[in-house]
Amino acid sequence: MNDKSRVIFGNRISDRDYNKALKSKKNYIKKYGDDSSCDYKANVTENKVIGPLLGVENIEVSTKVTSDKTMDTQKGIIVGNIRMGFGHYRISMAMASYAHHLGYIPYWMDLNSYPETTCTKVIGHQNDLYSLGSRLSKNPIFNKLVWEPTNYEGFRALTYNSSDQKNAELMAPVYKNVPKDIPVIATHVWPAQAAIHAGMKYVVNAIPDNWPMALHLSEGSVHTIQCKNAYMGYRILNGMNKKTVCEPMPQDSLVYTGHYIDYELVSNIEKDCEARLNRKKNGKAMRFLLTIGGAGAQKEIFAEIIKYLIPYIKKNEAVLYVNVGDYRNVWDQLISEILDMAALKTEHMDNWEDTLKFTEKALDPNEEITGIHGFYHKDIFEAVYTTNLLMRSCDVLVTKPSELAFYPVPKLFIKRVGKHEMWGAIHSAEIGDGTLECRDIPHTIQMLDQFLNTRLLDEMCESIVLNKNMGIYDGARKVVELAMGLKEGNK
Repeated sequence: MNDKSRVIFGNRISDRDYNKALKSKKNYIKKYGDDSSCDYKANVTENKVIGPLLGVENIEVSTKVTSDKTMDTQKGIIVGNIRMGFGHYRISMAMASYAHHLGYIPYWMDLNSYPETTCTKVIGHQNDLYSLGSRLSKNPIFNKLVWEPTNYEGFRALTYNSSDQKNAELMAPVYKNVPKDIPVIATHVWPAQAAIHAGMKYVVNAIPDNWPMALHLSEGSVHTIQCKNAYMGYRILNGMNKKTVCEPMPQDSLVYTGHYIDYELVSNIEKDCEARLNRKKNGKAMRFLLTIGGAGAQKEIFAEIIKYLIPYIKKNEAVLYVNVGDYRNVWDQLISEILDMAALKTEHMDNWEDTLKFTEKALDPNEEITGIHGFYHKDIFEAVYTTNLLMRSCDVLVTKPSELAFYPVPKLFIKRVGKHEMWGAIHSAEIGDGTLECRDIPHTIQMLDQFLNTRLLDEMCESIVLNKNMGIYDGARKVVELAMGLKEGNK
């Protein structure tokens, strides 16, 4: 097998940078060991949260056999991911949703959930660094001098991919006993790189971001892209070797699919948009969904939004859903800092059945939803999927322009966490289903007023329905079809 750290899509890496990649892998081995000789078993287990909803089964990797259930090599499809924030889990859920809808069995394989393995130790270390950087980015000096340049240009370089590919060799052992002809959809590059290194035959690398970066390259897999702008950037590896013109990606290594969205959301677009327009037409409260990501870095912005909306909530002109994910401390801090919240709040705290009941109730046009509803779940699947469930009955999603920038719901974008996220808001504004990125509180408040007092919500709903008719939200379906098609085509 060619050394994927030495040559990337025909672009040769210098000896100096290749030696850096070798040193990076060596340092990880020194710190976490090399388990390439371990005979890890792939155990199929129940996923109690999204299993009943999306047909998902978990793949647990261990030196021990803990399950007598085997993987279905005919209908099975692996969704390879990592827990790094919520974004990659959410995209994985979209893939699983469509796999289930199309009659396949989605196997959930989180490479950051196998504590015995070197793979998880390496990913966990990098995840901790990324989370720390996200939190420190609230400091404007650190953000300007370190965080945004790293996310924007550092991850863009082919040399970064060279080191990543070398490190991913340490992740390959988790695939050792996974049948090699089961297709893999990876929603982060490491599960794709590891799968290729392990000899998996059919790998689709579902690239999440709208800013082309070499970070996301996994040569040997088919790369899928959500936006035409990013497609062009990846096709020529634009700017990934500074001013040097790169050798382009081969035509068959890159596919534009559209946005990665769950079947449940796509199939109900017209119905949900009509409900939003009816609520506005009938003078009912506008429902805002505030969702905190896995790094928990937006609490201060949320606090200002809540303070501004409380007078509207008291007059029943607005409703708030606040999903703090698995950050209970964020909810507690908001309650203690904003005194008026206590009298308006209804808590849905770590009670999945209660959350399911509420999200179903909120879809009933005859149900009146009032006040502030807070959601917290310790379980990561519950924490992430709560936002998906609440999205259908909300009117406006308030979020940073991350993976949620691509979802078919009217969106108000608050300040990004990392400059690469900027392009998600740009794309959303261009197709009419989201605002510009509001980088400070005054502009965020201005946009809240636009939703409350103008036809902005109506315009976005109209755009969302139009976008659906153009196939813009069909990405998850197309990725699943592509992954299974690679296997079928090989037959």
